[in-house]
Amino acid sequence: MKTACADRERGSKGKGNREKVVLAYSGGLDTSVAIRWIMEKYDLDVIAVAINVGQVPGGDDIIARAVRNGAVKAQLVDAKEELVSEYIWPALKANAMYQNIYPLSTAIARPLIAKTLVEVAKKEGARYIAHGCTGKGNDQVRFDVGIASMDPDIRIIAPMREWVMTREEEIEYADANNIEIVIKKEGLYSRDDNLWGASCEAGMLEDAWVEPPKEVWTHTVDPAEAPDQPEYIEIEFEAGIPVGLNGRRMRGVELIEMLRDTAGRNGVGRIDHIEDRLVGIKSREVYECPASVTLITAHRAMEAMTLTKDVIEFKRGIEQKFSEIVYNGLWFGGLREAINAFIDKTQKYVTGTIRMKLHKGNCVVVGRRSPYSLYDTGLSTYGKDNSFDHSSAVGFIYCWGLPDKTAAIAHKKK
Repeated sequence: MKTACADRERGSKGKGNREKVVLAYSGGLDTSVAIRWIMEKYDLDVIAVAINVGQVPGGDDIIARAVRNGAVKAQLVDAKEELVSEYIWPALKANAMYQNIYPLSTAIARPLIAKTLVEVAKKEGARYIAHGCTGKGNDQVRFDVGIASMDPDIRIIAPMREWVMTREEEIEYADANNIEIVIKKEGLYSRDDNLWGASCEAGMLEDAWVEPPKEVWTHTVDPAEAPDQPEYIEIEFEAGIPVGLNGRRMRGVELIEMLRDTAGRNGVGRIDHIEDRLVGIKSREVYECPASVTLITAHRAMEAMTLTKDVIEFKRGIEQKFSEIVYNGLWFGGLREAINAFIDKTQKYVTGTIRMKLHKGNCVVVGRRSPYSLYDTGLSTYGKDNSFDHSSAVGFIYCWGLPDKTAAIAHKKK
């Protein structure tokens, strides 16, 4: 666990020997208000922990602001490298897309955040962990279950499940208690952002008939306004993991960040989805996932080149199960680990280069090559270099169709 900046602490180390709570802190409206609310409601010292998973940095020092708002201590943990190696790459190897649409951009970061909160709580001697999830969202399940899976003795506080304030009421509470916030009343969207993608909900997006307004999109160009000329890229894979872009080797974080910018400026990765939440309701979710959509498309193409048909078909069912496990907050369960072991085994020969065309919202595979390619030109060609034994087709077809032919003869007799 790497701390990106020095911890900040208040001059007075809290009040006496009060117990501590570790708050998952983003610097946004909910968690800014939660600092004061927890102090008053539970009489606890708040340790605010912001976890950098690749979100766009704000315009102010959120750590210093947490202390000004009452936290006895605040820290920023840089978890980008761990997010990529331990969470994003396993999800990519699984081609993880919830309901075949959503690349799990928000969901994939939640187990890492829960793990980090537990680590900080143990280090600080805190018996409580708090988060800003609502009572009808998926993240509350991911945090609560993840935390309990790692330390069942930690108690969880979820202010948003208790106070049930509207966003307007939170702003009024902040004004009445001199709490520093950086949100305006007209900015009523709820956002989440990390390396793998961004999500946006609430506000006018709750009307499923309304087209998402322009201000919702922050990482992608409107496809209609994207460059007229297509942009070609090459992604290099080794054992299912991207290791290079356009001929240059690079680490995972840099590759994803570069691809996010490249695909985003071509309008790739916009998703407008009616999603089935774990708690039983349907929700309208808007996602921007330029890097993840592009990489999953490329990875699937690399698998098509290097895996046998039966492995691909069986793996597709496993991929959906993996996606449901992540979405439903069961990352730390034994089934996820077993599934990952199977998926890792399938990736041994998923190595090579995929060439893609990015153009006005589309990412299309236009070339592929691999030292382990199962695509044999001699077998597939209709030209003079054809090596396929055509005479073998007659016997194969006879055996393949024999069960149906036998049944047809028996039925005809009756």
